[in-house]
Amino acid sequence: MSIPFNDREFAEAAAVASGYIRITMKNAFSGRFALAGIFLFLAAPFVFADSPLSRTEQVLWTSCTITLYDHADPAILDAVFARLHEIDSRLSVNIKGSELDAASDAAGKTAVHVSSDVRVVIDKALQLAALTNGLFDPTVGPLMKVWNMNTGNGRIPEPAQIAEVKGLVNWRDVVLDSAAGTLFVKRAGMRLDAGGLLKGYAADEVVSILSARGVKNAIVDLGGDIFAKGSRSDGAPWQIGIQNPDEDEGVTLGVVAAVDKSVVTSGVYEHYFVQNGKRYSHIMDTRTGGPVDNGLTSVTVIADKSIDADGIALSIFCLGTVDGLALAAKLGVDTVIVTSDDRLYVSDGAKRLLTVTDPRFIFAQ
Repeated sequence: MSIPFNDREFAEAAAVASGYIRITMKNAFSGRFALAGIFLFLAAPFVFADSPLSRTEQVLWTSCTITLYDHADPAILDAVFARLHEIDSRLSVNIKGSELDAASDAAGKTAVHVSSDVRVVIDKALQLAALTNGLFDPTVGPLMKVWNMNTGNGRIPEPAQIAEVKGLVNWRDVVLDSAAGTLFVKRAGMRLDAGGLLKGYAADEVVSILSARGVKNAIVDLGGDIFAKGSRSDGAPWQIGIQNPDEDEGVTLGVVAAVDKSVVTSGVYEHYFVQNGKRYSHIMDTRTGGPVDNGLTSVTVIADKSIDADGIALSIFCLGTVDGLALAAKLGVDTVIVTSDDRLYVSDGAKRLLTVTDPRFIFAQ
């Protein structure tokens, strides 16, 4: 298991290395580490006027690292992490008493007042649900629960259990009243889950804080959801590596050049459990009530906003290759789809940004 450099080690390594510097980020998953899926590379030589200012905290159920390359004021990071903890307290399904938790507890009873954070995320989730005909669904909570996917101790439920909770998954039963500031889940037993958008929304909020504080060059890494703000000190793009889904953490299949872009990957290797020799991913298929099994191993989306990259990556994964590429084109984002036979299905824009580093992976188009 490789680990991030600390501030001094990072600066010293960057100054002397040749080739690439790989920084792998660990994604906390109930006491163990899962693969983050995205890695930052800095093509050497990379010269810092001063050491970068970096901080890592456990929040959003993962390891979040913010690194500033043109500012050295710790108060900026104080503000960033205060905001991340605030978002977590409102939208997490793992924090008892969160606003999302309260809305689920009131399902079938009454509407609850929620903050703008919750309203923005649920509104985006409902938009994606409509675009994917419910394959992306913010009411997937009962399925996640019956599979124990949010605990780190996943298990295969009985078919009768799946059938029972599958009927509680329906995004059309969520009523968001933005004018009144309320959220209502129509049927008792339904549970909201914002996991498909939480880190993306949080990353956008971090970028807003950094911009307001005058930060131009930074890397926002929320458990592998990366926003590459600005560029390197020499003006070149940041180099963001995509995890090879068949290899150990830190082994990449390609590198994406990014300037002021979000790069997010959804993959079967991120959160999963193994039972009877078979891997079961955390990405749920709302049609079957079980993990998605469509031949895709990872989907990377490159977009201007992290909430879009986050939600669209998951949506494409659920839709599959053909419909996924069509959705990416419709929404104006770039994507790299990796299939189990090591084929790459990519948008035209992504093909220009992607450098393949493992010759086993070939373009399918």
